[in-house]
Amino acid sequence: MKLDHEDLNRLIEKISTSDIQEFLLEGEDFKLEIKRNLFDQNQVTKNLVSNGSIDSQAITNQKTINDNVSIVNEPETPQVAPPGRSDLTEITSPMVGTFYRAAAPGEEPFVEVGSNIKVGQTICILEAMKLMNEIESEFNAEIVEILVENGTPVEFGQVLMRVKQS
Repeated sequence: MKLDHEDLNRLIEKISTSDIQEFLLEGEDFKLEIKRNLFDQNQVTKNLVSNGSIDSQAITNQKTINDNVSIVNEPETPQVAPPGRSDLTEITSPMVGTFYRAAAPGEEPFVEVGSNIKVGQTICILEAMKLMNEIESEFNAEIVEILVENGTPVEFGQVLMRVKQS
């Protein structure tokens, strides 16, 4: 079975507007599982596994799911960053996931307020679908604000940090 982005988008849209609580679809090289409303009204759990390992097609499909599944159960009051200063640059979440400041519990955070960061330096981790995605700085800057608590779910485009570029 082959699914392109358009097929996957239509499928997710249909599921998100239905009363379906769990959905499982398996193909030759992928497994798509969507579960919702199992623990609380705002939690959406999804897994995409390709025969025990993630391949490039699975990662592409995962990104599509991350970009689209967030509309299924939006929180009643989305977490919005307070207005910032015009001289600061906002670092936003490139995906839906869970925000982590350190590589593991008990380890030092990647950055603190006042830290100077360089291009390519890891500033946080976003866990999405059991994958740990290191988020790297796109510029040299100083961390001015960290707006998300460790272990907090974040949405696509949500402001994580504000920095002053150098």
